[in-house]
Amino acid sequence: MIKMLHSGWAYVTLLILIFAVFNAFSGLASKREFKDRDLRISLFTLIVAHFQLLIGFLAYFFSAQFQYLRENGMGAAMQERSIRYFIIEHPLMMILAIVLITMGFSKHKRKTTDTEKFKTLAIYYGIALLFVLSRIPWNQWFSFL
Repeated sequence: MIKMLHSGWAYVTLLILIFAVFNAFSGLASKREFKDRDLRISLFTLIVAHFQLLIGFLAYFFSAQFQYLRENGMGAAMQERSIRYFIIEHPLMMILAIVLITMGFSKHKRKTTDTEKFKTLAIYYGIALLFVLSRIPWNQWFSFL
């Protein structure tokens, strides 16, 4: 159940993050005014990403891969490519992505010009999106649909 929730919410999270990155880059390119709508988009992205992180933590500790790690140790887990992916690579990159989203949201609030706000969100959210895209389990991604 937790894995299914984590997988399903991942689609929502990815779509909202893509939308937030697009919004930031379009605001930067068009030099438009940073409005409440833009703030809400970036805040909603932050909230959705953090919710996904919480679900991910639950999925992690109840996963078969974590059970394998507990039974066989880190050395054995690191030698198994699929285990290493779900125990180390995927969680680490997703945590880093959420750290970037959090930093971007916090830093953009301190900026004084609209261009600086959009630029900050574009950079931090954009790099976070790249991190997320780099570690989505693509072989399982479309099987959930």
